[in-house]
Amino acid sequence: MHTFQISIYVLIALIALALIFDFMNGFHDAANAIATVVSTGVLKPQTAVAMAAVFNFVAILVFHQLTVATTVGKGTIDPGVVDQYVVFGALVGAIFWNLLTWYYGIPSSSSHALIGGLVGAAVAKSGTGALVAAGLIKTIVFIVLSPLLGFIFGSIMMLLVSWVFVRSTPRRVDAWFRRLQLVSASMYSLGHGGNDAQKTIGIIWMLLIASGYSSAAESMPPYWVIIGCYTAISLGTLFGGWRIVKTMGQKITKLKPVGGFCAETGGAITLFMATALGVPVSTTHTITGAIVGVGAAQKMSAVRWGVAGNIVWAWIFTIPASAFMAAVAWWVGTRIF
Repeated sequence: MHTFQISIYVLIALIALALIFDFMNGFHDAANAIATVVSTGVLKPQTAVAMAAVFNFVAILVFHQLTVATTVGKGTIDPGVVDQYVVFGALVGAIFWNLLTWYYGIPSSSSHALIGGLVGAAVAKSGTGALVAAGLIKTIVFIVLSPLLGFIFGSIMMLLVSWVFVRSTPRRVDAWFRRLQLVSASMYSLGHGGNDAQKTIGIIWMLLIASGYSSAAESMPPYWVIIGCYTAISLGTLFGGWRIVKTMGQKITKLKPVGGFCAETGGAITLFMATALGVPVSTTHTITGAIVGVGAAQKMSAVRWGVAGNIVWAWIFTIPASAFMAAVAWWVGTRIF
């Protein structure tokens, strides 16, 4: 394993930049966890955000195996090409794309922006030979699979609930699921924290190993990295991305508490599965697929397919767009540092 020389000040600056990305990930993706519970009127926005932030952090106690961090840190690009310029390019590319999509209220994926950033910076430095095919293929497959699984689990949950509560009055069903949605939203936030915080842990771990401040032989990064990343994403969630809440919660399909519960539960199942498999998936893709699944299980016309289609276009462009921005940032970085 090669190491490169880096001043402690540049290292601290890059770690700070990674934590800013992590904060923005929480800020950008807060809507994924709380849009349904806010749009159904079960919780006020501030309460929902605080609950999501707490469960983002509690995920540190649940997801002990840092499988996603390992995929990002060691299984996306060749560790041999990693230096301060590659990390700088990857983070700036991902942050820029996140800001752009947040400004326009587009629920794109912070995860795939980061993967795109890594790809763009690594290719700019060393060509396509710097890419690790196995890790990238796994991530790309789940770009399609995570919304599909969200759709399937969301629609199955909706059909199951409809069957179980077929004889109940709408008022009784509403009362039940207003309570149950608190559980489903908490589980989704737990899955969000578990999968997304690990992506930044992977980036910082990669940087520490490549610069010789940590050993590749160690199975875990330093504990301060784990605590720092979970704290940053929780704080980001606490400040919330309100522009995206409206798109996720109401523009795709009108949700009632029962639909919100089914969407969040379907999404949470998908996130727990992906994290166990070590796949860095998009919480945005997952919950969008689940919301569409819930709407389609009621009737196909309940889904605003035009809005869903616009979101899909954002997904398709995320990796190439953030890769391009990262390649430019890598070039700029080589001139700055």
